[in-house]
Amino acid sequence: MKKKMITRRDFLKDSTSLAITSTLLLNMPQKIFGEGDNRSKVVLIRHENLMESNGKPKKVLVENMLDEAVSALYGESEPQKAWKQIVKPEDVVGIKSNVWRYLATPPALEQAIENRVKSVGVSADNIAIDDRGILYNSVFKKATALINVRPLRTHHWSGVGSLLKNYIMFVKRPSDYHGDTCADLAAIWKLPDVQGKTRLNILVMFTPLFHSVGPHAYNPQYTWAYNGLLVGNDPVAVDATGVRILMAKRKQFFQEDRPINPPTKHVFLADTRHHLGTADPSKIELIKLGWQRDSFI
Repeated sequence: MKKKMITRRDFLKDSTSLAITSTLLLNMPQKIFGEGDNRSKVVLIRHENLMESNGKPKKVLVENMLDEAVSALYGESEPQKAWKQIVKPEDVVGIKSNVWRYLATPPALEQAIENRVKSVGVSADNIAIDDRGILYNSVFKKATALINVRPLRTHHWSGVGSLLKNYIMFVKRPSDYHGDTCADLAAIWKLPDVQGKTRLNILVMFTPLFHSVGPHAYNPQYTWAYNGLLVGNDPVAVDATGVRILMAKRKQFFQEDRPINPPTKHVFLADTRHHLGTADPSKIELIKLGWQRDSFI
């Protein structure tokens, strides 16, 4: 049976309320992560043989995928040249990970990022990988650069747990941002500990969770070996691309339109209300590398 691809109209209808979609994608002020008149660039890279039989990703392939994606994002032929555009030797770098026990940021990817940061001259003492302890982490307290990396999954409060939501640990009371299905998560990105510091966003798509019901719910039946990474500078564009992939997978799995519940409107409000980046697919330049079968986008 031929798969129906998700259109821009489907995307907006599935992920936001009518009140929000009626005002989406109008002329807005310059985005914080905007690229002038150019489209926000997002790189999707996948590898068919990424996973070991034990369910863990192969370290060498993870490193290669990261290098290829970052090189493509910056238009460089060598990863080292690309990373030199991301961080400088004098930077203090916080790698914001995610430790949710069912779908944590893979250690192999954390290590690959740390190794690349070191390779451009950043001291090991000026690098930290953390999630729930970032407010008390001495490196994060003085960080000049942040790298944001976490897996994509459906989420009880925000529709999806993705890059925008990953910074909720920068506030002392995360529950303060749970109202209205976490509509204003993008406001966190304008706090002093965060604003202007994020150099790279990596959404892990190795085994995304595309459906769940209830707080902290996880069922491996609703994951699949997508074997990919989404990489970009604009977290809104990367998240919006990830949501489109989840939607397409849900349609294939359930054999019907099954909206994400609650709706992922914080991704779109990050664009239209907070002017953080772009969620409009027509304004996103998607670069696809590697394995193409069943990419859903």
